[in-house]
Formats: sequence, structure tokens, C-alpha cells
Amino acid sequence: MESQALEILTAIRDFIWGPPLIILLVGTGIFLTIRLRGLQIRGLFRSLYLAFVKRKEDDEQEGDISHFQALMTALAATVGTGNIVGVSLAITIGGPGALFWLWVTGIFGMATKYSEAVLAIKYREVDEFGTMSGGPMYYISKGLGWKWLGTLFAIFAFIAAFGIGNMVQSNSVAGAVKTSFGIPYWVTGIILAVFTAIVVLGGIKSIAKVTQILVPFMIIIYITGACYILFSKILIIPQIFTLIFKHAFTPTAAVGGFLGATVMQTIRMGVSKGVFSNESGLGSAPIAAAAAKTSNPVKQALVSMTQTFIDTLVVCTMTGLVILLSGFWTYGPEYKGAELTAMAFEKFLPFGIGGFVVTITLIFFAYSTILGWCYYGEKAVEYLFKERAVKTFRILFVIFVAVGTLLKLETVWRVSDIMNGCMAFPNLIGLVGLSTIIVSETNKYFYMKHK
Repeated sequence: MESQALEILTAIRDFIWGPPLIILLVGTGIFLTIRLRGLQIRGLFRSLYLAFVKRKEDDEQEGDISHFQALMTALAATVGTGNIVGVSLAITIGGPGALFWLWVTGIFGMATKYSEAVLAIKYREVDEFGTMSGGPMYYISKGLGWKWLGTLFAIFAFIAAFGIGNMVQSNSVAGAVKTSFGIPYWVTGIILAVFTAIVVLGGIKSIAKVTQILVPFMIIIYITGACYILFSKILIIPQIFTLIFKHAFTPTAAVGGFLGATVMQTIRMGVSKGVFSNESGLGSAPIAAAAAKTSNPVKQALVSMTQTFIDTLVVCTMTGLVILLSGFWTYGPEYKGAELTAMAFEKFLPFGIGGFVVTITLIFFAYSTILGWCYYGEKAVEYLFKERAVKTFRILFVIFVAVGTLLKLETVWRVSDIMNGCMAFPNLIGLVGLSTIIVSETNKYFYMKHK
């Protein structure tokens, strides 16, 4: 019965993540890149400056949290198990070439992420609690005038919050903790649920205060370990890049326990896991961007754009290179997920600390993602059922953190992939339909800036 359900979920996942969605995701990113004249490349240094330099004038603007807190909240939700587990699964199923398609998703996804944030702030509104509410459900319904499509997005986001932002994270942590420390799944579930409740019951300001400290700390730890490995093997890196580019466009032959992969399988795994990791096109991150104190939609959008750069082009790349350097990706389908990444780090880091580094950062990554996605989910619930339903959602969300640790990884991942795809469709329609507004706001900002 369970295997049948998994087969059905796999068939649904493969249908949703077929050529139409892949073309729509990457195509929207390319379309917005062209319309914005490569803003993610020419504006990268400015966006990084805006992201990490405090601006007093924005503290006086409307909003709930600072631009940095909004970035860290969104990064908390995006830098998660996708960077450790997702990249590992992409390579073990799609081969080395999957990393190339993950990069493509990231580069064009920066334009998508930027556009989402512009619209989120332009169409945001103040709710009954006096806090900001924004995101695809608002800019689709207010900008396009398609309330039914905005409602559809909110429904998908509400369900996805329990998958991509909740059970996937707690499930992956439980597996890693069990492997490294022998702690039972249910114990990890209870501990995670308690720590989640402590933060999320206080709302966005409580979440932002935690993430602005937790996110930089966890990313620095992980990047330090990865950089040590990459610099120690720097002479082999060119061979790894050759392997990636070669198999991005040609099938990967079976080797060792690796069963081989077609080009379509490689593309699908790279794109789907890239989107799972950076969430560009899903429409989740602009919900956090809408809460930022900012004087202009474009300012915060430039900050939001750095999420995808940090998440995919930095953190995911490092994970992928370390896995490929280790050679463990060829060992077979039983070696996957966080365990494979831990093995790869363990092979290279001294004193046997590799597995510990991956396990600890995975816990932080997953916990921060849970916090960020709780906010996304509650805003979707607020849109659907008004403010009165928010407290009930938070309690249910905390309970599902514990429940997620007891489910099988394959089932949770399938459901998450399905919900990711379902969120993407209405959001991408909204972005394309409102692209003229995005371009107009962008031109207005840069014209006034240089006037």
C-alpha cells in the first residue's frame, strides 16, 4: 500500500516537473532577465552593498522589520536542507551535470527573485494586527485582478508550508542526528517542535530577531568547512568542472553503483532541486520581503536578489563540488541525502569533524527554514481565513514539525516537489503578467537615483 502511494506521488511529481514547468521556470527567468537588461549581473555589487550596509533612512519607513532582517528571514527559509540534501539527491539521481542546471536556475532565478520582491512591496497592505502582508496572493489578485488565482496560490503555499518548510526539514535533521549521535527520531522531533514553538508563537519580529543571528552564523560555519576542502584539492577542481559541463548536455553512463542518467533526468533534477533550494519562482520569499522597512520597492528587491546568489551560486555550489570530489556519488542509490554529504565532508576534513560539521549545520539550516516557512504559511492562512486563523496555524505547524521526523524521506520529498510545482504556476503567471510594472518601477528608481 505504501509503495503504491509512493509510485502515485512519483508519477504526479514527474508530471508536474515535466518539460512545461521547467520551460516556464527557466523561461520566466530568461524573459525577466532580458526585460531588466541583465540586472542580476550589472546590479550584483550594488545589491550586496544594500543587503549588508545598514541604512538609517529605511528604519523610518513603513514595515515590520529591517531590510537585513527581511533578507535573513528569507535566507533562513531558503538556506536549508536543499543545500545539503537537495544537492546530494540531484547529483545521485541526475549525475554531475545536474549541478550545471542548478546554476542556470540560480542565475536566471535572481531576476525572478528580484521581480517577486518589487511586486510584493508595491502591492502589500496592512492587516488587522498592524503588520505588513504581501506576496503573490496579493499582487496576483490586486495587480492582475485575478483573485481566484491569488487564492489558489495561497492554498498551495499553505499546504507547502507543511512540506518544504516543515516536515522535509525535521525529517532530514532526525535522520542526520540518528546517524551521528544515535538519538531516536521521536526525541529529535519533540526537541525541534519545542524550539520552534518558542520562536514562532511571537510572530515575524520574534522570527527576525533569531534569524538575523542564526543565519550568518550557520552559513559561515558551513562555508569555512567547504572552503578548506576546496582549497586543499584546488588542482583537481578543473577536472570536476569539466565533468559537470560534459554531463550537463550528454547522458551520464552507469559507473560503480550509479545507475546512469538521461539528459532530461539531469535537467529535471538540477532545476527542481535548484528551485527547492533557492525558491526563485515559487513566490515564497517575497512574503518576507513585503515585511521590510523600505523607502522603495526596488531597494528591497535588490536586497532580495542576493538570496539566490548566496544560496545557490555559493552554498549549493560548494556542497556539489565537495560531493563530486569525494567520488561517493557513484556508490549507488543507498548513499544519498545528508548522509552522503556528511561522508564527503568526513573524507576531507581533519580530526574526523566532517560529519559533525554537516550534522550541526544541517540542524541550523533546517531549524531556520522551519522558522521562515512558518511565517510564509501563516500569511497564506491569513489571506485565506483572515487573522483569526493565524494562532491555530502556528500550533498545527509546531505539531507537524514532530510528525515529520517519523515519516519516510521519499514520501515527504515527493509531496514537497509536488507543492513546489503547484506554487510556481500561478506565481510565474503573475510575474509575466505584471512584468511591465516591474520594469517601470525599476526604471523609475534608477532614473531618479541618477537624475
